[in-house]
Amino acid sequence: MANERLRGAIVAAGLTMEAVAERIGVDPKTVERWINTEGRKPYRRFQYALSSLLGAEVSYLWSDESTSAQVTEAGNAELLKLYPHRSVVPHNLWPKLYAQARGHFDVLVYSGFWLTEDAAFHQVVKEKSAAGVPVRFMLGDPDCAAVAQRGEDEGIGQAMASKIRNALLNYASLFRLPGVEFRLHSTTLYNSLYRADDQLLANGHLYGVGAYMAPVLHIQRVPGGELFDAYAESIERTWEVSRRITSPTDLGANL
Repeated sequence: MANERLRGAIVAAGLTMEAVAERIGVDPKTVERWINTEGRKPYRRFQYALSSLLGAEVSYLWSDESTSAQVTEAGNAELLKLYPHRSVVPHNLWPKLYAQARGHFDVLVYSGFWLTEDAAFHQVVKEKSAAGVPVRFMLGDPDCAAVAQRGEDEGIGQAMASKIRNALLNYASLFRLPGVEFRLHSTTLYNSLYRADDQLLANGHLYGVGAYMAPVLHIQRVPGGELFDAYAESIERTWEVSRRITSPTDLGANL
């Protein structure tokens, strides 16, 4: 059955399929399939783009989707706690969180240097490695433009790259552990992300402010929620474009 609500909303907005496609960045044939192919729906980001463009609720255009109010309510349930600064987060929260990991243990940072000096965290990594849990570290490439820019943004210049190199040296003993993998990325990070299964800590990055003074969200995955999955997807995308290294000094060429 064709999606007549979507077709009607496009007509009511005075748009053509070609115009809609151009506005949201897809091929016109894709929009045509969304309308005419039963069960064919856009990814969530395109659903929201269409909803905004056409002035219609996502749940109206696709009746099996949640309303904005439902998504908001689920998002509120995802938030366990908001810390105004990373510096006020209980120091044992990171090892305690990762101690629960059974399938996902991810660290996505530029340097995360403070964590490299936490003996309890190192112990948890060793325990999870022994238990067969995959442990993934993603640190910034110290020679990439994104790291240089973040150093300038924080007002510490080249010290950011130095912190990454020192962080890798502090992790030297972890490189030899089975199931522990290190990669370097050159992406612009808007958050440092620390995931353990269905919980994560998102430490925001603010211009001109060190991450230790930026907010931290402690969130969990709940049915119908989208906040956790958005952060988790960001981790996966960064992992895919990162380069594996096998030692603290295996920095190689720029990404």
